[in-house]
Amino acid sequence: MEEKLERLLLDEQQLQFTAFNEETAWTIGCWLVEHAVQNKLPITIDIRLGEHQLFHASRPGTSADNDEWVNRKVRLVNRFGHSSFYMGQLLKSEGKSIEEKFLIPESEYAPHGGCFPIIIKGTGVVGTITVSGLHQEDDHKVVLQAIKYYLRMD
Repeated sequence: MEEKLERLLLDEQQLQFTAFNEETAWTIGCWLVEHAVQNKLPITIDIRLGEHQLFHASRPGTSADNDEWVNRKVRLVNRFGHSSFYMGQLLKSEGKSIEEKFLIPESEYAPHGGCFPIIIKGTGVVGTITVSGLHQEDDHKVVLQAIKYYLRMD
């Protein structure tokens, strides 16, 4: 588990942007939509700079529940500055719930994969890219694929 946590933190160190704006969100969001269409993925996609939602799309097979999952994952990443998958795996490694460790309700903060921080080199976390609708590890992987595509690290 320690190795997995280290790898997740390494992704956060490596997958950073030099800048991020509406055009960046559009490019990544469109890649995610195309990927979802090609692979028939029932996902909701959400990209935000701070509280400003720059991109949002929902594919067939999703519902308002996915929007709520997105909000809960975003809240978690904004609070802790790490991917929602990392936070979930950290809690799992300690055998604790989010309520036990941080005294916050899981109904408001979802430690489940799919939300990755938008990190600007030299600045820090400025937003989030979130996918909801698949198993949590797959949600996480799809977001990483999109960021790697954008950063040409694929």
